[in-house]
Amino acid sequence: MGRTFANNFKTVVLMSILTALILLAGYAIGGQHGVVIALIFAAVSNFIGFFFSDKIALASMQAQEVGPDHPLYKIVEQLASRAQIPMPRVYVSPQQAPNAFATGRSPNHAAVCATEGLLQMLNQKEISGVMGHELAHVLHRDILIQTVAATVAGAISFLGQMWMWNSMMGGRRDDREDNGLGALGGLLVMILAPIAAGIIQMAISRQREYAADTEGAALSGDPMNLATALEKIHYGASRIPMDVNPAFNALMIAEPRSLGDRMANLFSTHPRLEDRLMNLIGRERV
Repeated sequence: MGRTFANNFKTVVLMSILTALILLAGYAIGGQHGVVIALIFAAVSNFIGFFFSDKIALASMQAQEVGPDHPLYKIVEQLASRAQIPMPRVYVSPQQAPNAFATGRSPNHAAVCATEGLLQMLNQKEISGVMGHELAHVLHRDILIQTVAATVAGAISFLGQMWMWNSMMGGRRDDREDNGLGALGGLLVMILAPIAAGIIQMAISRQREYAADTEGAALSGDPMNLATALEKIHYGASRIPMDVNPAFNALMIAEPRSLGDRMANLFSTHPRLEDRLMNLIGRERV
């Protein structure tokens, strides 16, 4: 309970900072008018993400829906019953890199997907641990939070590109002077804001992973199911990097590409494997 409250509190703080960044980016572009433009752009981006992110994610993975006869469907059906949530649609992606994700704006519009590589690498108990993790994301609407964070971060990056193009084309002198930032201040904002937004988006993703690990392990019946699955997925990611748009990294159960040093983990959408195992079973495994 304590970790869940702390994660939710951190998520609220980080989302607030993201909101402040997009307002600052808009202000850097065009003062008060720029703030209005930034808010409208963020609203449109969130609308698209809210209603269409699941279709985009599944299409990018070339995922195909499977029915009640598929072993993965049966595992998900049992877990969904335990979690007391509607049965999500179940998909399998042909990718050989072992990974899985959940998508959809709510438990009533959810889908879960596993790659062929994951189904081949893991045993049934480990697959149950992975799917329990994904259903925990569905239960707590983490996908919606991650989608909003991703679209806001993307909007900030787009605004940065707009400012740069405006500056290169000459722009309006009065716009750049009236907002009080000046050309140098605006340049710093538009360079640093997208970087900060990306780091915050990844931090939000990492915070949600711990809670999903804990609840997913409980749904599967044994924390070791998910712990050993994560070890295998981590090893598989180092051997077979996933061909996926980086925008979807936060959806996956583990980082699609192995990251080595601690600085690289600053830009990771997931906690370190060692930290996740400590959270699950109370001691280091790797």
